[in-house]
Amino acid sequence: MATPGEAAQDGLNDRLSAQLDALRQAHDGLLHAVSHDLRAPLRHITSFAPLLRESVQALRAGTPGADAEAEQFLVTMEQAARRMAGMVDALLLLSRVQRAPLNPGPIDLAALAREASARLHAAAPQRVVDWQLPAVPVLLHADAALLRQLLDALLGNAFKFTQGRARACIALTVELQPGGLCWRVQDDGTGFDPARAQGLFGLFQRLHREGEFDGVGGGLALAQAIVQRHGGRIAATAQPGAGCVVTVHWPAAPAQPFAGVPGSVAA
Repeated sequence: MATPGEAAQDGLNDRLSAQLDALRQAHDGLLHAVSHDLRAPLRHITSFAPLLRESVQALRAGTPGADAEAEQFLVTMEQAARRMAGMVDALLLLSRVQRAPLNPGPIDLAALAREASARLHAAAPQRVVDWQLPAVPVLLHADAALLRQLLDALLGNAFKFTQGRARACIALTVELQPGGLCWRVQDDGTGFDPARAQGLFGLFQRLHREGEFDGVGGGLALAQAIVQRHGGRIAATAQPGAGCVVTVHWPAAPAQPFAGVPGSVAA
C-alpha cells in the first residue's frame, strides 16, 4: 500500500505527464498552423497577384471593365491579407499564453464573468442577451489574467454564435466536484455537428463556413491552452441549431479547497 508521500508523488507525476502531453500536442498544432493553415491566405494573395497585374495592363490599354475586375482582385487580396494577419495575431497570443509564467491565486470566477459579459454588451449594445451568471462569488485558484482571457474566449464564442437570435441565452453554471470545480458555458446558438467535436479545439479549426462568423478559429485553442496550463480539462458538446455546451473541469489548489460554491451555483 502506498504511503501518503508516495501517493502525492504519483499524483504529481501524473500531472506532469499530462502537462508534457499537452505541450507536445501544442507543439504539433503550432507546426501544423505554420506549415498548412497560414499558407491558405498566402495562396490567395499569390494566386490573385498575377491576375491583378493582367487587369492593370488591360486598364492601361483601355479595356472596358478592367477597372471593376482589378478592384475585385484587390478586395480578395486584402481579405486574405487581413485573415492572415488575424491568424498570426492568434498564433502569437497562443504562444504567449503557453509560455507566460503562471501567477495563481484566489480569484472570483463570477466577477470576471460579469466583466466579460459587460464588455461584450458594450461592443454590441443592440444585442438582446439573457445572461445567466452565478449570483454569488465563485472562488477558484487561477492566474487572473489568463482566467480573464479564458472567459473572454468562452463567453465571446457563445455571444458570437447566438447573434442570429432575436433574444439569446448564455449561461455559466458551476458545481463542486471531488478535486475541483466543473463549470459550463451553455448557449442556444447555431451549435455544430457533434461528430466534428474532436477537432474543435485545434488552432484555426472552424466548424462553420468562412464568412458566416467573424474570427479565424483561435478562441477555443486559446481556451484549451489556458485550461491545460492550470491542470484542467475542457470539452464541448452540441447539436446543430440547438446550441453548444463547453465544460471545464478545474482542479482545486494544492492543499486548498475551493470556497464560495455551496454544492452548485447558477443564476
